[in-house]
Amino acid sequence: MSRPRSLRRDLSLGLAAGIVLTWTLATLGTAWVVREEMDETFDSALQETAERLLTLALADDPASTGARPRRIAHAGEHGDNLTWMVRDRDGTVLVWSQDAEPSTFAGPTPSGFSTTADHRLYAVSDRSGRWTLAIAEPLANRREAVRETLLTFLAPLLLLLPLTLVLVAWRTRAGLARLGDLSCEVQGRDETDLRPLATQSLQIELLPLRDAVDRLMARLGRALATERSFTANAAHELRTPIAAALAQAQRLMAEAPEALQPRAARLERELKRLARLSEKLLELSRAEGAGVLSDAPQDLAPILGFVIEDARHGPEGHRLRCDIRPLAARLDPDAFAILARNLVENALLHGEGPVEVALGDGGLRVTNGGPPVAPDLLDRITLRFQRGTSPREGSGLGLAIAAGIARGAGWRLDLLSPAPSRVDGFEARAIPPQVASA
Repeated sequence: MSRPRSLRRDLSLGLAAGIVLTWTLATLGTAWVVREEMDETFDSALQETAERLLTLALADDPASTGARPRRIAHAGEHGDNLTWMVRDRDGTVLVWSQDAEPSTFAGPTPSGFSTTADHRLYAVSDRSGRWTLAIAEPLANRREAVRETLLTFLAPLLLLLPLTLVLVAWRTRAGLARLGDLSCEVQGRDETDLRPLATQSLQIELLPLRDAVDRLMARLGRALATERSFTANAAHELRTPIAAALAQAQRLMAEAPEALQPRAARLERELKRLARLSEKLLELSRAEGAGVLSDAPQDLAPILGFVIEDARHGPEGHRLRCDIRPLAARLDPDAFAILARNLVENALLHGEGPVEVALGDGGLRVTNGGPPVAPDLLDRITLRFQRGTSPREGSGLGLAIAAGIARGAGWRLDLLSPAPSRVDGFEARAIPPQVASA
């Protein structure tokens, strides 16, 4: 599965790539314009130099030298690479500059500008057409001038480009900060927190997203409230008729002839099971509703003590082994009592051997023996009406109720099988927030 893409990274890379591409195209365009302008400037200077040199070269009649051409000596050291040569109409060289190479002017030199592999040439004749001066400039001079001009232009850009990319990344991060805050707020919510989102200073593009999430959570809140209300009302309304039916069944057992006793006993068991299921539904409604947190931390040890004392009066109470130490937490006493009672009842009903109950700084731990629970079933066992492989009858709601209370209080419910340091058994751990986040 591919990793999710980052909107911030995509925007930063997209803007950076756009800026780099724009600057590259602008630089290439500038290079072309600079080269054209430099060529025009150099050609203009070459033409003007040629016309002035022709006047100076013809100041002394070149024909007076006879057939012997003469080279013009330098007046001193200079860095000018212009070379020139004067010919008559027959192509005979009469005068040339000291640095002139015959190979540069070996080919035909038409009037005006021409270009060879290494030089840019310009030829001009006098009015009579008797004399022609050709002047040559190495193309390397022009390339070097263009290169130095572009380097001077690019140096500031190369310094500004990293700064621009840093500014793009910073502004992208700052611009998406509110989106990150909104994402963190949504991610930090659990299924019990359906309050409207409180992220402030959102950009106008994010307001429809926030409003849509708020509307969705409002609809979910109404649906959950309706479901919980129905569950609680139905369980509550069933209490009285179930109690009445159970009383009638017990009276029937006392008065019925011996032949009807087994059927009356089965009726009593089913009514007791229905009464337990009704009680569990009430607890489930409480677990999935609000009010599982108290205003201030309080010691949960006495609450667990009451739950254990009540469980000891049951038929399996002799199996309990307890280690109860103080634990201060902001969990409602009634909610904690429901959580603890369901974990203890689950261990006594479906487990084997001693049931170890421990309370301390690490939270509540309930451990029992028995065959290990399969990993796939362990992941589903906290769902409603999901039961394990135990042959004992149960409502299938005990661990779902415990998980709902833990979730609503910000606790974590861990189910382990086999139990730690054992090859069998089952362990349930209710871990408070300060321990779960450590």
